[in-house]
Amino acid sequence: MTDYELKAKQLEALIEDTGWDISVLANASALIWEALGDINWAGFYIMKKGTLELGPFQGKTACVSIRSGKGVCGTAVAEDKTQLVPDVHQFPGHIACDSASNSEIVIPLHAGGRIYGVLDIDSPLKARFSEDDRAGLELLTSVLEKRLDEIL
Repeated sequence: MTDYELKAKQLEALIEDTGWDISVLANASALIWEALGDINWAGFYIMKKGTLELGPFQGKTACVSIRSGKGVCGTAVAEDKTQLVPDVHQFPGHIACDSASNSEIVIPLHAGGRIYGVLDIDSPLKARFSEDDRAGLELLTSVLEKRLDEIL
Protein backbone atom coordinates (compact mmCIF):
# COMPACT_ATOMS: atom_id res chain seq x y z
CA MET A 1 0.00 0.00 0.00
CA THR A 2 1.40 3.41 -0.95
CA ASP A 3 1.39 6.40 1.37
CA TYR A 4 -1.40 7.92 -0.71
CA GLU A 5 -3.48 4.74 -0.50
CA LEU A 6 -3.06 4.83 3.28
CA LYS A 7 -4.03 8.52 3.36
CA ALA A 8 -7.10 7.72 1.23
CA LYS A 9 -8.19 5.13 3.81
CA GLN A 10 -7.59 7.62 6.62
CA LEU A 11 -9.57 10.27 4.77
CA GLU A 12 -12.48 7.87 4.22
CA ALA A 13 -12.56 7.17 7.97
CA LEU A 14 -12.36 10.87 8.86
CA ILE A 15 -15.28 11.91 6.66
CA GLU A 16 -17.58 8.87 6.60
CA ASP A 17 -20.02 10.27 9.16
CA THR A 18 -19.65 13.92 8.20
CA GLY A 19 -22.76 15.48 6.72
CA TRP A 20 -21.42 18.94 5.93
CA ASP A 21 -19.17 19.66 2.97
CA ILE A 22 -17.14 22.30 4.82
CA SER A 23 -16.26 19.83 7.60
CA VAL A 24 -15.22 17.27 4.97
CA LEU A 25 -12.88 19.78 3.32
CA ALA A 26 -11.54 21.06 6.64
CA ASN A 27 -10.42 17.60 7.71
CA ALA A 28 -9.07 16.82 4.24
CA SER A 29 -6.92 19.98 4.21
CA ALA A 30 -5.57 19.16 7.68
CA LEU A 31 -4.74 15.59 6.65
CA ILE A 32 -2.92 16.76 3.51
CA TRP A 33 -1.09 19.47 5.44
CA GLU A 34 0.21 16.90 7.93
CA ALA A 35 0.98 14.23 5.31
CA LEU A 36 2.96 16.18 2.72
CA GLY A 37 6.37 17.69 3.34
CA ASP A 38 7.72 20.87 1.84
CA ILE A 39 4.37 22.58 1.30
CA ASN A 40 3.25 26.02 2.45
CA TRP A 41 -0.47 25.88 1.60
CA ALA A 42 -3.07 23.14 1.23
CA GLY A 43 -6.74 23.79 0.81
CA PHE A 44 -9.82 24.26 -1.26
CA TYR A 45 -11.58 26.82 -3.36
CA ILE A 46 -15.32 26.26 -3.88
CA MET A 47 -17.28 27.35 -6.98
CA LYS A 48 -19.88 30.01 -6.21
CA LYS A 49 -21.65 31.67 -9.14
CA GLY A 50 -18.80 30.94 -11.54
CA THR A 51 -16.03 32.13 -9.22
CA LEU A 52 -13.73 30.11 -6.97
CA GLU A 53 -14.17 31.27 -3.39
CA LEU A 54 -11.78 30.46 -0.55
CA GLY A 55 -12.74 27.37 1.44
CA PRO A 56 -11.08 25.42 4.25
CA PHE A 57 -7.28 25.46 4.16
CA GLN A 58 -4.03 25.16 6.11
CA GLY A 59 -1.28 27.76 5.67
CA LYS A 60 -0.94 31.51 5.36
CA THR A 61 -3.78 33.82 4.45
CA ALA A 62 -4.90 33.39 0.84
CA CYS A 63 -6.61 35.01 -2.10
CA VAL A 64 -10.35 35.07 -1.51
CA SER A 65 -11.81 34.94 -5.05
CA ILE A 66 -10.40 33.55 -8.29
CA ARG A 67 -12.23 33.74 -11.61
CA SER A 68 -12.45 30.74 -13.90
CA GLY A 69 -9.55 30.79 -16.34
CA LYS A 70 -7.35 32.96 -14.08
CA GLY A 71 -4.19 31.63 -12.46
CA VAL A 72 -3.48 27.96 -11.85
CA CYS A 73 -6.73 27.34 -9.95
CA GLY A 74 -8.91 29.07 -12.53
CA THR A 75 -7.13 27.21 -15.34
CA ALA A 76 -7.80 23.88 -13.61
CA VAL A 77 -11.50 24.79 -13.59
CA ALA A 78 -11.60 26.13 -17.16
CA GLU A 79 -9.84 23.03 -18.52
CA ASP A 80 -11.36 20.63 -15.96
CA LYS A 81 -7.90 19.13 -15.67
CA THR A 82 -5.21 18.78 -13.01
CA GLN A 83 -2.53 21.45 -13.27
CA LEU A 84 0.95 20.36 -12.13
CA VAL A 85 3.17 23.43 -12.28
CA PRO A 86 6.89 22.93 -11.49
CA ASP A 87 7.62 26.69 -11.52
CA VAL A 88 4.68 29.01 -10.95
CA HIS A 89 6.75 32.00 -12.10
CA GLN A 90 6.70 30.48 -15.60
CA PHE A 91 2.91 29.99 -15.58
CA PRO A 92 1.16 32.74 -17.58
CA GLY A 93 -1.20 34.70 -15.35
CA HIS A 94 -0.08 33.05 -12.10
CA ILE A 95 -1.73 34.68 -9.08
CA ALA A 96 0.85 35.15 -6.33
CA CYS A 97 -1.12 34.86 -3.10
CA ASP A 98 2.11 33.92 -1.29
CA SER A 99 5.39 35.11 -2.79
CA ALA A 100 7.15 32.14 -1.16
CA SER A 101 5.32 29.66 -3.43
CA ASN A 102 7.37 28.27 -6.30
CA SER A 103 5.42 25.20 -7.41
CA GLU A 104 1.77 24.21 -7.30
CA ILE A 105 -0.66 21.44 -8.02
CA VAL A 106 -4.39 22.04 -8.48
CA ILE A 107 -6.96 19.28 -8.93
CA PRO A 108 -10.58 19.89 -9.94
CA LEU A 109 -13.13 18.50 -7.50
CA HIS A 110 -16.55 17.36 -8.75
CA ALA A 111 -19.89 16.83 -7.05
CA GLY A 112 -23.33 16.35 -8.53
CA GLY A 113 -21.95 16.06 -12.05
CA ARG A 114 -20.31 19.50 -12.03
CA ILE A 115 -17.12 21.17 -10.82
CA TYR A 116 -17.57 21.80 -7.12
CA GLY A 117 -14.16 23.42 -6.60
CA VAL A 118 -10.45 22.65 -6.54
CA LEU A 119 -7.83 21.20 -4.24
CA ASP A 120 -4.86 23.58 -4.31
CA ILE A 121 -1.42 22.80 -2.84
CA ASP A 122 1.59 25.14 -2.97
CA SER A 123 5.25 24.55 -2.18
CA PRO A 124 8.21 26.86 -1.67
CA LEU A 125 10.30 24.33 -3.64
CA LYS A 126 10.42 24.32 -7.42
CA ALA A 127 9.27 21.03 -8.99
CA ARG A 128 7.99 19.77 -5.60
CA PHE A 129 5.13 17.75 -7.10
CA SER A 130 5.64 14.61 -9.19
CA GLU A 131 3.41 12.43 -11.32
CA ASP A 132 3.14 10.13 -8.27
CA ASP A 133 1.83 13.10 -6.28
CA ARG A 134 -0.65 13.83 -9.07
CA ALA A 135 -1.97 10.25 -9.02
CA GLY A 136 -2.05 10.14 -5.22
CA LEU A 137 -3.80 13.47 -4.82
CA GLU A 138 -6.29 12.55 -7.54
CA LEU A 139 -7.00 9.40 -5.47
CA LEU A 140 -7.71 11.60 -2.44
CA THR A 141 -10.01 13.86 -4.47
CA SER A 142 -11.92 10.79 -5.68
CA VAL A 143 -12.60 9.93 -2.01
CA LEU A 144 -13.82 13.48 -1.45
CA GLU A 145 -15.98 13.45 -4.57
CA LYS A 146 -17.72 10.26 -3.48
CA ARG A 147 -18.55 11.74 -0.07
CA LEU A 148 -19.61 15.10 -1.50
CA ASP A 149 -21.96 13.32 -3.92
CA GLU A 150 -23.55 11.58 -0.94
CA ILE A 151 -24.12 14.73 1.14
CA LEU A 152 -24.88 17.43 -1.44
